[in-house]
Amino acid sequence: MPRPSNVLRFQRPAASTWEEALERLIDFKTAQGRSEQTILDYRQHIGFFFRTYPQAWEEQNLKPCLLKFFARKMGPTTYNLYLIYLKAFVDWCIEEEGVYTTNPLVKFKQKREEGRIVDIPMEAIKRLLSLPDKNTYTGLRDYCLFLLSLDTGIRPKEALSLLPGDLNLKGLEVTVRAENAKTRVSRTLPISRITAESIGRLLEGRPEEWGDLCPVFANWEGTPLRVNSWGMKLNKKYSKLLKTKIRPYDLRHVFAMNFLRNGGNIFALQRIMGHTSLDMTRRYLAFSKGDLKENHGKASPVNNLMPKRSRATKL
Repeated sequence: MPRPSNVLRFQRPAASTWEEALERLIDFKTAQGRSEQTILDYRQHIGFFFRTYPQAWEEQNLKPCLLKFFARKMGPTTYNLYLIYLKAFVDWCIEEEGVYTTNPLVKFKQKREEGRIVDIPMEAIKRLLSLPDKNTYTGLRDYCLFLLSLDTGIRPKEALSLLPGDLNLKGLEVTVRAENAKTRVSRTLPISRITAESIGRLLEGRPEEWGDLCPVFANWEGTPLRVNSWGMKLNKKYSKLLKTKIRPYDLRHVFAMNFLRNGGNIFALQRIMGHTSLDMTRRYLAFSKGDLKENHGKASPVNNLMPKRSRATKL
């Protein structure tokens, strides 16, 4: 049915500042159900750029400021994150705010990420598991969080979002709900019996008043433990005791690397890790130098062709 000619359409005034435009974009992304971390990333990356180049809000200054910004020295991961969020923001300002007419980033390509190989010796992981004082609540919590991360490769934020109802300890399963999963797709992770029993002891020792809406890995006050706080504790306490740098995401890498080293199927690993594509999972096929030497020794045609020597031959 055609629109009556006498109906007026009101257009919202364009944002007068980048802060106002960002808040409108964030409201839209929040309504779409984007995660808390994604919203924080929008604030962090867009805010940093415009605080560094406030003149970029004027269209004639946008392109030169973006060129200066992306010419800065930064790693591929950081570069790609800024590119994603700034490109989305400029698109929003074009389509919804009418502030800009063109997006200078439209032809920018993401940089290839090599993928950081985390090569933490298993002896260090064993020492890590021995460090928490399991006679205290926070010590037992840390121990259980270590176990779960090493047992499933669960993302730190996913682990810290788990509620008691997400656990099936008798069935040895943990469910990551869609709203907490990075990919917004739920998945169920198998866990080992020792992990289930340890988490069971943790839950039994919690005050009843915390209830089922308190996260499994809460602070001692019964409040949520944040990823940043968990990372700081790993850095300030456990990394110093180990004399080995340990970050929350490193435990996910340790799980994936050892899953493959011990004969795990890459397609099964993809499902467990919650990767949307196999390309992401293939990063964990990268071996450490020790793995390369060991596999070379077993597979090299030269070693297989030459006769084995029981002892060194004197020259």
